Amino acid sequence: MDLSTALLLGIILLVCLLWKMRRPKNFPPGPVCLPVFGNMLQIDFSNPLKALKKFSNEYGPVYSIYLGFIPAVVIRGFKDLKEVLVTKGVEFADRPQNRISEVISGKKGLVVAPYGQGWKEHRRFTLSTLRNFGLGKKSMEERICEESLYLIEELKRNKDSLYDPHHLLENAVSNIICFIVFGRRYDYDDSTFRNILNLVRENMRMATEIWAQLYNAFGFIKHLPLPHQKIFRNVKTIFGFLRNVLEEHRETRVPNHPRDYIDCYLDEMDKMHEDNSKSTFDDENLFTCVGDLFVAGTETTSASLEWCLLYMMLYPDIQEKCREEIDKIRGTRDHVNYEDRAHMPYTQAVLQEVQRFASVVPLGVAHSTIKDVQLNGYTIPKGVTIITDLSSLHYDESQWKYPYEFNPENFLNKDGNLTKVDSFLPFSAGPRVCLGENLARMEIFLFFTNMLTHFEFHVPNPKSPPGTTPVFGVSHSPKRFKMRLVQRV
Repeated sequence: MDLSTALLLGIILLVCLLWKMRRPKNFPPGPVCLPVFGNMLQIDFSNPLKALKKFSNEYGPVYSIYLGFIPAVVIRGFKDLKEVLVTKGVEFADRPQNRISEVISGKKGLVVAPYGQGWKEHRRFTLSTLRNFGLGKKSMEERICEESLYLIEELKRNKDSLYDPHHLLENAVSNIICFIVFGRRYDYDDSTFRNILNLVRENMRMATEIWAQLYNAFGFIKHLPLPHQKIFRNVKTIFGFLRNVLEEHRETRVPNHPRDYIDCYLDEMDKMHEDNSKSTFDDENLFTCVGDLFVAGTETTSASLEWCLLYMMLYPDIQEKCREEIDKIRGTRDHVNYEDRAHMPYTQAVLQEVQRFASVVPLGVAHSTIKDVQLNGYTIPKGVTIITDLSSLHYDESQWKYPYEFNPENFLNKDGNLTKVDSFLPFSAGPRVCLGENLARMEIFLFFTNMLTHFEFHVPNPKSPPGTTPVFGVSHSPKRFKMRLVQRV
């Protein structure tokens, strides 16, 4: 092949690639795409929020980017996010099916399963089963308070040293969902369980990094020795752990006497089999639902509690005002109850401000359109990935009194009463709203108030306080830090 022929073929290939990445008619505008890579090289995936905000400043609250050959529409701001999540929630309720989600969940389960009858059946079943095991009831509150006793005892054992609370909070929070799903808790010194939690956290971070995005865009790199292989290795180990749990349940269960979520699911499968009815309840969906609940019920809530302790250390005056309110309501009791929160506006405002300012799940979970949809004057075709930038709500200057500072007054009126702010959506909204929202709220409130009842939390070195730059992932978590514990009498 001579040089002129090769050059001509190269030009034809380039034109074809650019045509393939051409925005459809009336599609939201966006930055100019590079051939093959799209806009991927214009985004710092270690924290893409800055790039997403920059693009929005130029192209508006609804714009498009290309991740390789894959188009995605980014939604920012209260007006358009409300339309996507709530007003037209069903039209935007699907999930994009990419290679990473296929490795982790296939098209099953509760989180990334496509919007349809199977997903609806499993969401209804899961919510009903969670309620049967105490969600929103006194029995669940008692379970969390019991775990708090273990947590407090562990903190007491470490009160004379500078202490990193990460593993403790992660394990304590995970024990609540493990009790519901697996029927058991794990000791804080269980090295096997700690390793599983480490791998879960690592995958939650790596799933948003550049190598995962490159694998989603270019599947041919699957077998190359690149960093995305770590995700596959982690998944293999986590799946092995879950399979052992399921196998143990199958060997020890007594039908129609459920101990936990897994037993309830197996009973439901037996029922469907006996009735000879077509059902989406099967082994694959069971496995994925268990994994979804385990991961979702651990990562974001434990990250929220880490942010709580970090901000209490950095703002000791706010910490003390919370403690005063806790002590006032608690009286001579060992701890406050969940129903006491109605009389604790300041503490509630602080917990909500932690979730707002840290923006713990900054981009939520990606959505997808179930049909062609009109939004903000644009046409978004069926199947397009929708990125919901929830962090844009939490720093919106038109919605908050103090958008760029940590200040509980953002949630309090002039009389000191808690106020509802529509643009506060830490658990998303609409058909795909987090099904564990009520459990997470209860855990955060009870663990937080119990810890502040028993301890003061201080910065080890006031001249060099820990930073608040987050580690980006599916959830925002703080960088690891140590604290000085002072036990209260």
